[in-house]
Amino acid sequence: MRRRAGGGIEEAIADDVEGELALRVGWPSMFRGYLGQEERYRKCFSGDHYLTGDLVRRDAEGCFWFVGRVDDLIKLAGHLIGPFEVESVLMEHPAVAEAGVIRKPDPMAGAVVRAFVLLNPAFGESESLRMELLGHACRRLGAVVAPKEIAFLSTLPRTRSGKILRRLLKTRELGLPEGDSSALGDSG
Repeated sequence: MRRRAGGGIEEAIADDVEGELALRVGWPSMFRGYLGQEERYRKCFSGDHYLTGDLVRRDAEGCFWFVGRVDDLIKLAGHLIGPFEVESVLMEHPAVAEAGVIRKPDPMAGAVVRAFVLLNPAFGESESLRMELLGHACRRLGAVVAPKEIAFLSTLPRTRSGKILRRLLKTRELGLPEGDSSALGDSG
């Protein structure tokens, strides 16, 4: 496991610290490139390591724990926030079936964490539930990391394999073009 330091230098990191998973090149099923995107492929390497783009933490027993994708990280007030961490805390609440989290630009704060929540069938949307969820997240994560906004949705955009497409949540929230939607599943 490696962490990118200043100037693109890689360094090995200690247990219980988050870093980007790096694999030594040359494994038997290593892919040879992205079709028509040679520069993108080259950027995945640092020396003799392939940088996976996965943020992980290694525990004292040597097991790796997935934290999130490096490109999904939310940078706020000097903190790196993994959307998975915020989504997991929201899903601890009995009202929440699923959650997706994005970084949303904000004119006053620069940016805020915005959560999109799919409720369990026994719960209905209300301002009091929204405030309860915000309070739950703040108690569990702290004021900087917890979402400042929560929107209730009836569906979340997903890939065909069922993963929530945070990219689409963000483009829809900001009113940007959605781009390629070929990976969307039925709930898109």
